[in-house]
Amino acid sequence: MRELRFVIIQLMFQRIARGLELTLILFIVAILTGYGNPSITHETEKIRAYTRQIEFNYLSWMGNAALIKLRSASVGAPQLFDHATQKQIVTEYLRLTQQIAEKEYLLEKIYADAAISDKELASKALRAELAEIYARETQLAPFAEAILQEQISQTLAEVGLTAAGQPVPDVWYHSTALPMALVISPRDHVEQTASISIDANLPRDEIFALESRVDAGLNVSSLAVNIGGVGVYPTMVMRTTDVNWLLSTVAHEWIHNYLTLRPLGLLYSETPQLRIMNETTASIAGNEIGRLALEHFYPELISASRPSLSLISAPLDHPEPGDSLRPPFDFRAEMHETRVQADALLAEGKIDEAEAYMESRRAIFLQNGYLIRKINQAYFSFYGAYADLPGGAAGEDPVGPAVRALRSQSDSLADFVNTISWMTKFEQLQKAVSP
Repeated sequence: MRELRFVIIQLMFQRIARGLELTLILFIVAILTGYGNPSITHETEKIRAYTRQIEFNYLSWMGNAALIKLRSASVGAPQLFDHATQKQIVTEYLRLTQQIAEKEYLLEKIYADAAISDKELASKALRAELAEIYARETQLAPFAEAILQEQISQTLAEVGLTAAGQPVPDVWYHSTALPMALVISPRDHVEQTASISIDANLPRDEIFALESRVDAGLNVSSLAVNIGGVGVYPTMVMRTTDVNWLLSTVAHEWIHNYLTLRPLGLLYSETPQLRIMNETTASIAGNEIGRLALEHFYPELISASRPSLSLISAPLDHPEPGDSLRPPFDFRAEMHETRVQADALLAEGKIDEAEAYMESRRAIFLQNGYLIRKINQAYFSFYGAYADLPGGAAGEDPVGPAVRALRSQSDSLADFVNTISWMTKFEQLQKAVSP
């Protein structure tokens, strides 16, 4: 028994040491390549004149998250509980997350209600209730995250994306409030030239003002967007109550970590084509891995879960069911048409006409229940990179279809990921899928 205990302790410390080593490696890679927080270029520096005081501190976040992961690893949370208890922990964690979302919404309503003069008094009981739920979630989160990490790790082993049954790097993620991304594109064509992570707690009017200052000062198209995850290490994942989305997103961000240790990920920001190859690969693989994990560990939730979607294929706001007498509004088809027509106008040098057209199309989406704040060149440069499904914001860009074609002709998911991970330019992908 003492020998077995010694072996377990030894394995535990080996796992912690490897986690520390990989954390250091990916810290350095993140700094050098700018993965997750864009590389410092001349263009980026010009934009940072507007954002320097409100930028998100990734290094501080990564250090704190790594400590949480190390404490969790030292406990060996998944091994402490049987399968049934693990599911109970994850279910309770998601329930607390749902309660927090509901209570925060009620709190926001109180502070937005002009008829309530003493908002502190009116919200006192609600804030006390929220503090209690926050505390319970904080206690439970490390266990729930460790369980979900292990479930994704087992799924990665099942699909062959591990070394000796162990994912490299380890699956480490932490759910947290995420920053926003201030995305920049030239006005005369769609291309993401910069993306700077900024404080997500900025008031809406300050976000509008920031975009206006950047647009006017640099003659660019900008848009502050919400994100679902960031592939730093440990990875950042948005809080959610949807276990299917959560599993897929944890897998999506781990794929980014996996690619970061290979040429495709190292060259993430080198060209627009390589960025789209990275994001589309992570979306395809993340959805497949997440779905397999759902089927294996939470089969009872499959029928209730929404169909698997790309990580960021559309804004998070969705419409209510439409009038049965009116044909359904096809978001992806309509967004595809918008991108194609906007690209055509920009190609003719008609920038003002293209921007007026995109705004007119936004009004149509709004009429059909999609609360999209802006549709502009920056919008398409961001959402168009997630091209794991046909149509949508990618328009006629050829990169997404080529990535999907490589997946369809690959013998397995691991074959697909490992093949594309060693590519350094789009032409290699084109050659790989050409008849």
